[in-house]
Amino acid sequence: MDPISDMFIRIKNAQRAGHETVQFPYSKYKHEIAKALERKGYIGGVERKGKRIKKTLELVLQYREGDPLMHDVRLISKPSRRLYMSYKELQVSPRGGVLFVSTPKGVLASDEARKEKVGGELIAEIW
Repeated sequence: MDPISDMFIRIKNAQRAGHETVQFPYSKYKHEIAKALERKGYIGGVERKGKRIKKTLELVLQYREGDPLMHDVRLISKPSRRLYMSYKELQVSPRGGVLFVSTPKGVLASDEARKEKVGGELIAEIW
């Protein structure tokens, strides 16, 4: 199974169940994605817990009037099909959400990537 899709699904399910936090196995890439989600306000905080092989990421989930801020997620790049775009091709999400892009400068939202003038692999669209 794809670890990035697993991460997003765990976050989405935890928010729908009304949990305050969610945990999943740690990786540097997931940590970068979580920091980008925090910068855009979809989650409240990111914390790495544990040592060595038992490391996990714990995210504090955000709600507005009892509704989760992250309504849905659409994974764009998959292990079987990677999708790349230059910064000129990056557009605003048609659903009013945010596109996340893996760039040489780290994981950025599409507006941050356009500002930095870097393209990369499209990860997901969140609204």
